[in-house]
Amino acid sequence: MTSSSLDVARLVRLAIAGDRPAVNQLLVHFRPQLHRMIAVRMDSRLRARLDPSDVVQIVLAHAAASIATSQRPAEDFYLWLRQMAWDELARLHRDHLATQKRSVTLEQQEWAARTAEESMVRLADQLAAKQLGPSSQAVHRELRTRVREAVEQLAAQDSEVLVLRFLEQLSVSETAAALGLSVAAVKSRQFRAVARLGKLLEGLEGQS
Repeated sequence: MTSSSLDVARLVRLAIAGDRPAVNQLLVHFRPQLHRMIAVRMDSRLRARLDPSDVVQIVLAHAAASIATSQRPAEDFYLWLRQMAWDELARLHRDHLATQKRSVTLEQQEWAARTAEESMVRLADQLAAKQLGPSSQAVHRELRTRVREAVEQLAAQDSEVLVLRFLEQLSVSETAAALGLSVAAVKSRQFRAVARLGKLLEGLEGQS
C-alpha cells in the first residue's frame, strides 16, 4: 500500500488522539522506508555493532511514545520519523564511536561529514552496478572507482538530492522539505546532477 492510498492524514489525527491501532498502522506502513533511510545513512563502523533493524526498532518505539505530542503536520509524518531516525543515528554515533576528549559539536560535524561521504559512495556503487556486466573483478573495481570519482565532482547539495531521491527514494516534495528547498529547485538540481554525471561517465558504456 502506498502513502497515497493510505489515508495518512486521518491516521495521524487518530494517532495524536490516542488511537493505538492507528499508531501501529502508521508505523508498520512506514517501517520499510525508515529501514531504507537508516541503512543508507548508518556509519559503517556502527554497523559492526548494530544492525539497521535494531535502530528501526528504537526509532519506532520512540515514535509510538511521542506521537501524541508531535507538532508536525500530517503530510510531514514520514519526515518527522526520518528526523527522529537521524537524531538517533547521531546519538548512537556519539555513544559508540565518539572520542571523549572531543566536543559534541565537533563529533556531530565529523559524523555528518562521514555520513555524507559514505552515502555518496553507496550512490556511486548503485550507479556503477547498472553499468556492470559479466566482466572481470578488475574491470568492476575500475568502473566503481571512476563512478565514485564522478559523484565526488558533484556539488554537495546536488549529490544529496540524488541520495534522497534514488537511495532513500523520497518523493520530490519530501526531498524539498528535507532540504528546505522548493520543489522547482529540487527538480533543477536533480536534472543538473544527472546531466553532469552523464557527461562525466561518457565512455563507460561498453567497458563492462
